[in-house]
Amino acid sequence: MKKALKVLCKIAAIAGAVYAALFAVFYFDLDGKALFKFVEPALVKHYDNMERRDPLTRPYGDKPTNE
Repeated sequence: MKKALKVLCKIAAIAGAVYAALFAVFYFDLDGKALFKFVEPALVKHYDNMERRDPLTRPYGDKPTNE
């Protein structure tokens, strides 16, 4: 019985720590800050360097293609 109680106490402690960590992420908006600081610059770097066609050079009446 004592062994089961120790296991339940350890599970409760781990669950409490996970809950506290997730609450801190939510409260301080750490996921949004991480996206803004790390993910967005990578996406900007990738998509700003893409080669794009100039839509003004396409002759009038041509249908756009999915290139």
